[in-house]
Amino acid sequence: MSVNTEQLFDRQIVTQISQSQEEPTWMLQKRLAALDEAAKLSLPKLEKTRIDRWNFTSFDPYRGEEALTTIDTLPENVRQFVSAEKEDHVFVQKNSSPVYQQLSADLKEKGVIFTDIATAAREHGDLVQKHFMTDGINPNEHRLAALHTALFSGGLLLYVPKNVAVELPFQALFWASGKGVGNFPHVLVVLETGANASIIANFVSDEDSDAVVNGAFEVFLGDNARLSVASLHTHGEETTEVAYRRTVVGRDAHLDWTVGDLNGGRTISDNTTHMQGSGSNGEIKAITVGAGEQRSNITSTFHHWGTHTETNIVARGVMLDAAQTILNGVTKIEKGATKANGVQAEKVLMLSPEARGDANPILLIDENDVQAGHAASVGKIDPIQMFYLMSRGLSRRQAERLVIFGFVGPVLDTIPFDSLRERITDVIEGKLSS
Repeated sequence: MSVNTEQLFDRQIVTQISQSQEEPTWMLQKRLAALDEAAKLSLPKLEKTRIDRWNFTSFDPYRGEEALTTIDTLPENVRQFVSAEKEDHVFVQKNSSPVYQQLSADLKEKGVIFTDIATAAREHGDLVQKHFMTDGINPNEHRLAALHTALFSGGLLLYVPKNVAVELPFQALFWASGKGVGNFPHVLVVLETGANASIIANFVSDEDSDAVVNGAFEVFLGDNARLSVASLHTHGEETTEVAYRRTVVGRDAHLDWTVGDLNGGRTISDNTTHMQGSGSNGEIKAITVGAGEQRSNITSTFHHWGTHTETNIVARGVMLDAAQTILNGVTKIEKGATKANGVQAEKVLMLSPEARGDANPILLIDENDVQAGHAASVGKIDPIQMFYLMSRGLSRRQAERLVIFGFVGPVLDTIPFDSLRERITDVIEGKLSS
């Protein structure tokens, strides 16, 4: 069931995907409407990144998998990204199919929902229909967004009711396995007023996978809600990943989002947050480390709509070999968002003559009574610093390692999950030793 998206889609294929997941009629209609638009829309236009030759077209849009009775049967290189003690909240998807789900009876009794998006659409239709691809992801934004809407499979809904606080983080693992696979998960997170939760989402693939991954992450925070999100992406060298994340933040709510874009192939990463409610605050921390021929375009954006909103963007990129990255930070303060405060800092460190990096801080201010600031730097390791370290007996590789971890340390040190910090550290170590 391979599809070339340069041609008109076959409505029958999209209908089959929807029917295989027993979706309600309204969701199929949304798919078909996006399908009609996909052929009319163009690819997104990215700053200094040419994507017209990237593989968005050759993949199997649906590949079902058998359910797992335990995550212990996962391959060790995949198993390491998730833990499942009795009290943990875990979701695992392989290719197009949710294969493992675990939620404690205590949280179920409190009204927490943590299940695959197809089941949620059937059993909690009003909740899903209210938020799914509405104020978050716009299916008409460009061709890739339309393709995601038409072809998404799997994904999950996390819903936390009013004033419910969940201490342990929710864990989600999305695994692309095999050749020619398309992986299109959709994650929907809804926290009602006063809710408090955290979620760790890992996106991985087999080492030899050439998967096309087009995922979306929609988050809606009610007033006074608090959410910590960590999204770690470690796909292989032959993969192409598009990751769109959209968040709407209510009054006095707090968002803390950590993104580790550590893929080995081609990456589009777009994290956009709307500070809708007054008094809300948010932070995005982004790390990317590139090696080989990796190409990435990473954008973090905050839109200030409410008054007294505060945001912070911190991004670090390290480029090895012939890798290239673009780091964009955008702070947009809308008219009427008085007393808003938005700051950002993007830095890129290049470790070889062939490596390329670009840091673009952007402030767009439509209100006078605000504060905003930005900083950016792109450069190489200071040769004097390297000379000093090597004069103390360190090899060049050891000296580079110290400099790199000192460079990304300000981001790593603020990650609220110890396990995630360790995984990111391990991935960076792997790139340095390859």
